[in-house]
Amino acid sequence: MEVGIHEAKTKLSKLIPVVLSGEEVIITKSGYPLVKLVPVQEQSGKRQLGLYKGKIKFNDDILKPLPDEIIDDFWLKEGDNAISP
Repeated sequence: MEVGIHEAKTKLSKLIPVVLSGEEVIITKSGYPLVKLVPVQEQSGKRQLGLYKGKIKFNDDILKPLPDEIIDDFWLKEGDNAISP
């Protein structure tokens, strides 16, 4: 089933049972698909602890501050555009 974004907004409470019954709901804007409404999958059981034990290694300097040149890369420089790469 495809519904427009405005219709999805006004009828969300009616779309949820449709999705939970197994039907696919695609929300569109101007006729183009934007998102798919899907049910959340329940987790089966508890999470297993220690799954990555022995697979991750931390250096002794993990709490040491990063060098300034690395920290500077996190900030925009004058003339940079945040949107374009």
